[in-house]
Amino acid sequence: MPRLATQIEAILYLKGQPVSIEEISEYAQCDREKVADGLIELMADYAHRDSALEVVETPAGYSLQLRSTFSELLQNLIPAELGTGALRTLAAIALKGPITQADLVNLRGSGAYQHIQELVELDFVQKRRQTEGRSYWLQVTEKFHQHFEVQQLLPPQ
Repeated sequence: MPRLATQIEAILYLKGQPVSIEEISEYAQCDREKVADGLIELMADYAHRDSALEVVETPAGYSLQLRSTFSELLQNLIPAELGTGALRTLAAIALKGPITQADLVNLRGSGAYQHIQELVELDFVQKRRQTEGRSYWLQVTEKFHQHFEVQQLLPPQ
């Protein structure tokens, strides 16, 4: 039978979300004190090895997760989760872009402001101030083309 710290590591990996000491205790079939000791041992193991992963305590329990130093890599490799509204806003920018933020808000409604902010943070949309006027120009970025595997958007004939 593997040592308890290794068993806890497997539980955290398989659950893929924070797990309480009580739940770990049930899965590992041992008491809470032993689980607490096993967690300390596992956290110490991860703290001393050159690993991309770490064990952290969250309000919801313990979790095995990627170290924050790899957040940029995570954003580049894992597709962004976009809601339906943000996807529709992105589609409008892709099809009509470059488009002014004011025109987009008229087209999509005031919720577009939040979508634009999210899309800029995810680097799917570039925002630049107009030379004349108070609005911004919005257009999709190279990351959009790569992520959605779109070479070029052609206007309808």
